Amino acid sequence: MSRRRVAVTGAGVVACCGVGKDAFWDGLSCEPPDGETLPVIDFDPSPYYANPKEIRRADRFQQFAAAAASEALEQSGQPAADPLRSGVMLGTGIGGLITIEEQSQIQREKGSRRVSPFLIPMVMGNAPAAAISMRFGFQGPCETVTTACATGTHAIANAARLITSGRCDAMIAGSTEAAMTATAVAGFRNMTALSSSGRSRPFDARRDGFVMSEGSGVLVLEEWTQATQRGATILAEVLGGASTADAHHITAPSPGGVGAIACMQLALEEAELSPSDIIHINAHGTSTPLNDAAEADAICKLFGTPGPAVTSIKGVTGHGLGAAGSIEAVAVVLAMEHRLIPPTVGHEQRDPEMGEIDLVTGEPRPWEPGPTMSNSFGFGGHNGCLVLAPAG
Repeated sequence: MSRRRVAVTGAGVVACCGVGKDAFWDGLSCEPPDGETLPVIDFDPSPYYANPKEIRRADRFQQFAAAAASEALEQSGQPAADPLRSGVMLGTGIGGLITIEEQSQIQREKGSRRVSPFLIPMVMGNAPAAAISMRFGFQGPCETVTTACATGTHAIANAARLITSGRCDAMIAGSTEAAMTATAVAGFRNMTALSSSGRSRPFDARRDGFVMSEGSGVLVLEEWTQATQRGATILAEVLGGASTADAHHITAPSPGGVGAIACMQLALEEAELSPSDIIHINAHGTSTPLNDAAEADAICKLFGTPGPAVTSIKGVTGHGLGAAGSIEAVAVVLAMEHRLIPPTVGHEQRDPEMGEIDLVTGEPRPWEPGPTMSNSFGFGGHNGCLVLAPAG
């Protein structure tokens, strides 16, 4: 069977800089408040659930996914696919940590009989994928990816392959995270991963760690011919993706960005493109010293200098952990729609020890949308790359 094309027909997002695509896009050029964390403020889950009881039985990470998936499907319209050929690929890096901590405290203070009978369904990592498949009647593959910060990118790439291979005709794909508990923040702080200055400064000489955030990003993917025949508006196309492992260290990247280079090369091969075809790179760019240096080095080695226009939106969104890759995939789709590349907010001083990438700073940069790579590199040495192109 020849490889089938994958259309993006819907996008939804929940992020600290905006809930919903329009608010999110507007927020990508704004300065965020200082602090170790960037929570999603004033999130209301009620539009996405039938009643308050359902909300109480869903952890915050599931609520975020419900909101993002609902927005994406509303934009897409219900894909005209057989339910058994419609699936969900939705990941999380950590899962229902808020519920775990809340129920652990209840157990200590009030005893085991007061622990919620919904504890397990609320905390299990596959809860959002399962809930979305039940809500929208998608009866095909329903799977959960957990690869730390690469989760969202891997989920979208894996979902696209189910379409290119002929197994599925439509997929809801993305990731979600809401792990901003006191214990989790303390853990990241104590391992010196968080910014001590409370600022995310991707690729900046003063970068000192990431700012922790939360949220969800979801794309609706469809087989191209099916999408055009039903008259869907195609937002973008998934050309390919890749996944590799550094096999080096639990938190640090491989020296010189070797694993990242291999992943980007494989993604280009699957997309049937060469490095010179890539116009824009949405970088992982977490604002940590080692990771930003390794990624910049890898980009320079593979794409040359100055290479494609590079941006990291984490100066605004912070690091959404397992949700980061899917939120950034939504940002790429919106950049194509608006014909603007968002700036790398927080970057002010070039690092002379870092490769000279063409970093977009200050203001959004106008562009003629073309093939774009979105990178995600996670704890455990997980590397993920996704290649998107404008519709058509």
